[in-house]
Amino acid sequence: MLTRRSTILGATALTFAAIGRARAQDFPSRPVRLVVAYPPGGNVDFTARLLVPAMSQALGQQIVVDNRAGAGGIVGTEAVARARPDGTTILITGTAPVSIFPAAMERLPYDPIRDFAPIGMAYRVPIVMMVAKDVAAATLAEFVARSKATQGGLSAGTAGIGSGAHLAIELFNAGTGANLVHVPYRGTGPALNDLIAGNIPVVFDQLSSALQLHADGRARILGIASATRSPLLPDVQTLREAGMVEAELSTTLGFLAPAGTPAEAVEKLRAALAAALSDATVRQRLTMLGAEIPPAAEITPARYGAVIRDELDIYRRAVRLGNVKLE
Repeated sequence: MLTRRSTILGATALTFAAIGRARAQDFPSRPVRLVVAYPPGGNVDFTARLLVPAMSQALGQQIVVDNRAGAGGIVGTEAVARARPDGTTILITGTAPVSIFPAAMERLPYDPIRDFAPIGMAYRVPIVMMVAKDVAAATLAEFVARSKATQGGLSAGTAGIGSGAHLAIELFNAGTGANLVHVPYRGTGPALNDLIAGNIPVVFDQLSSALQLHADGRARILGIASATRSPLLPDVQTLREAGMVEAELSTTLGFLAPAGTPAEAVEKLRAALAAALSDATVRQRLTMLGAEIPPAAEITPARYGAVIRDELDIYRRAVRLGNVKLE
């Protein structure tokens, strides 16, 4: 009887496994929900809505954008972590929910590694150092020297405590010996307004927010946190050229599914993302935001998973340097 029961259980397990494989091969048989963990109008939402038409066409199924804002992205991120792992609920996310918050918060309702299956990275937008137009420093070395010579240091604004830009300041100080004093604002807009007015000498922010100000001459991008100089700004030094150890500090946008999502579904979603990012119009619009789109061969789950782990290591170090704690 035991042998017969074991045979029946084994056959049942094989049957369910076969059904699971068949469903994964048929994926997607219904619309896919793409959760944006932010309100409409920001860069993440813009990217989602830009990519969705081409992704839907490649996937052969409708993708519906679902804005689930709250707690800086935690609400929507948790919703996907707890969703059924069948590929029909996925997440587009920036750096904060999966790399900064896990580094700076004691408790989160999800684990960025354990609870998600990476699909692929869409792009990076590097963090830049902007200086007021009257700051007398033509190079990063001159700027660092000026900060050291200024009693009390130079004030450096960001969008807030624990932002990627704030952590970039901590890493820049550690790598170059600069004497920058963090000044948190309540958002990017007020910080940039003070920079333009000359009320603060330097602001760290995303390239997408800084490009137009640089082009108009209202402020000046002095350094960029990219591995290599940006083709948009070939004369602007990388922060690494000034001595910062980390090659890249950026807002990284990527796609995640709940852990346990079948590999076949993940692969179809990855292929749809890669197809969308190969569209010339999509690439042009993203490039105008300062986005660095990876080569098609690097739009993979393994590569995006490695990026998240690397960013976690970097931001944990920055959090320790700045003694940063987020509630």
